[in-house]
Amino acid sequence: MYVLKIIAYILVIIGAINWGLIGFFNFDLVSAIFGDMSLWTRIIYSLVGISALLLLFVNMDIFRRY
Repeated sequence: MYVLKIIAYILVIIGAINWGLIGFFNFDLVSAIFGDMSLWTRIIYSLVGISALLLLFVNMDIFRRY
């Protein structure tokens, strides 16, 4: 589980950097590397989304009050 969380964190960071580039410079790094909505681009976007959901549900205990 530890390795899965590390991979998820890396993918979420990649997604955050990509969204920052889109917001600030209107430049989509993932599409620039893998092509506009190619199979690899869609896979990367899907993995980033799944990673974000995984981290959300794994870290749900931070939302609970003690």
